[in-house]
Formats: sequence, C-alpha cells, structure tokens
Amino acid sequence: MKVARIYDFHDIRIEEMPLPEVGPREALVQAKACGVCSGDVTPWYIKRKAPIVLGHEPAGVIAAVGAEVDKFKVGDRVFVHHHAPCFNCRQCEKGNYVQCAVWKATKIIPGGIAEYFLVPETNLANDTLKLPDSISFEDGALTEPTACSVKSIKRSNLKPGDTILIIGLGIMGQMNVLLAKHYGAGKIIGADLVDYRCERAREFGADVVINPTREDLVERLSAETEGKLADVVIVGPGSAPVMDLGIRCAAKGGTVVFFMGTPPEETLTVKPFHLYFNEISLVSSYSCGPDDTREALDLIEKGVITAEKLVTHRYPLHETTAAFEKMAEAREVLKALVVFP
Repeated sequence: MKVARIYDFHDIRIEEMPLPEVGPREALVQAKACGVCSGDVTPWYIKRKAPIVLGHEPAGVIAAVGAEVDKFKVGDRVFVHHHAPCFNCRQCEKGNYVQCAVWKATKIIPGGIAEYFLVPETNLANDTLKLPDSISFEDGALTEPTACSVKSIKRSNLKPGDTILIIGLGIMGQMNVLLAKHYGAGKIIGADLVDYRCERAREFGADVVINPTREDLVERLSAETEGKLADVVIVGPGSAPVMDLGIRCAAKGGTVVFFMGTPPEETLTVKPFHLYFNEISLVSSYSCGPDDTREALDLIEKGVITAEKLVTHRYPLHETTAAFEKMAEAREVLKALVVFP
C-alpha cells in the first residue's frame, strides 16, 4: 500500500509499505478521506514527531476484521479516533480522557493518510464509530476536529447569551463559530489577520469580525460590548503574545481557552493581580475524548458541521504535499482533505 510519510516540514514522500497484519481483536480500514490538521502544518509540532506517516482525522470502510471482533464487520463505514482511553484509570473516571496513559500510547497504524490503516484493539473497542448512512466519508473525516471544538466550548463554560470572542478563524476557529452559535452564544465576535477567513466567519454566524491589522482588537471589542469585553475568549494560535491578548480581552468573571499549545520553550507572563481581582479563568483544551467524538458525530449528522460548509480543497494521495502546503499557506483555505478512490 502507499502512504504519505513526513521527514521534515517540507519533506513529504509517498512510499510503499506492506499492509498491516490484522490481529484477532483488530480491524483493517481502507481509507476514504483524511483531514489535514492545523497541528500538522505547525512546524515546531510536526518536527517533534517526524518521521511519521501523516493523518489522524480518517474515515473509511472496514476491509478486514479479526476473528474475535463482533462489533464491526467488513463493509462498515467508520470514523476512527487515533487515540482511545482505557476507561478504567483515575483520569478516565474523572473524564480526563486525554490524560489517560493508554490514550496517549494508542495510535492507528501507520497513520490516516495511507491507503489502509490498522485499528488496534483499544481504538476499535473504545473510539471507533459507525458513520450514519446520511453522512459522507468527507463529513466523517471532520469528526475528530469537530470533537476538539466541542471540547473547547464545553471547557469554556459558555452560557446562552454570553459574548464570545474567537481569535483565529482558520478551520478550528470556523468550527468554534458554528458551535458557539449552536450552543446559544448571544454575540459572536471573530478576529483574524486574513480577510477571507473573516468573511467566512461572518457567513457562519459571527456578528462582528475584526482584522487586527486594521484596528486595535481590545478597543473594538470594548466598543462592541459597551466596555464589558468577552465572557469567553478562545485563543486559536499557539502563541504567548496572542494568549496575552486573549487575557486582555476577557470580561470580569470570564474564561480564556488556550486551544493550541505553544512551542515547549515559549513562556507566558501573566499578572496575577489582574486575573485574581477580575476572576478570570485560564483553561487549556487539548484534543478530545470519546464523549466529544460522539457528540461531534451527532452534530455532523444534524448538519451543524458539514464538509459542504468547511472543506475547500481536496487532493489525491500523491498530492499530499500540495494539501499540506495549501493548509500551511493559511490564506484562502479552510479545510483540505486527502481523498481516496
């Protein structure tokens, strides 16, 4: 089978490797669509993982199952999460699935941008979902990123009627706009340096869009909220200066969600006085768990999130490099998928 393996940020190679052997409690999936993640086009993040077969947002059809598998059969259309928890440890009991040691250790083999991939026992049992007949493989490939957005909104403690500021309107920011609207935000304000993304966010329900290259974000936000600022701020970029900006945009009693991590050496300086007396909560939202993927798939089935709305570019496997370059360009693109026959 053919796979897309990355060796460095600008070095993606289409290679051949044997099909994985299927164990008694495993399944082999023929890939049909796989998203290119925002994290995959973040240089410091991908350099830490390379060399690796790309892709962790796959949907496909089961091509083979092990002798002891009874939950799935050949021909089932599925979404597969690349990480799955044990459900038995202390972290799982608390619902902190991404902190489960098993979750961190699990993976699909060799990755989602491959003609076939193996689903190990834990992933198959604990976070592989059958796709409803009403949704496409492209929709199914949006399950994992949608679940990340679902988790961020939950962790933000967004209440109906709240004002939410979403900084960064790439694919995840657009999903956050759509979900904030679905969950009842009173006013949705988006901010991005790219006009195309601002306009798409407006189409998806943002009440106000701000390009900080043209006006001061805090001043405009203050004007739009009568000086109250935002009850919830979701900071998309993994950048300490932007995180600091997010804190300055938070209302009294507000919550700031850090959606992406920074490079490990980067530091953020905060003023505890400001946080304490304004009771501002800082929350991180890393990846997603099985509860989030199930809610995400339900939202996709309801049409809140769809490939028709969000997928702007599609590429065959042999053009994986072009898919990554388009996403890294971060201009007139929302979501790029690698699609398979």
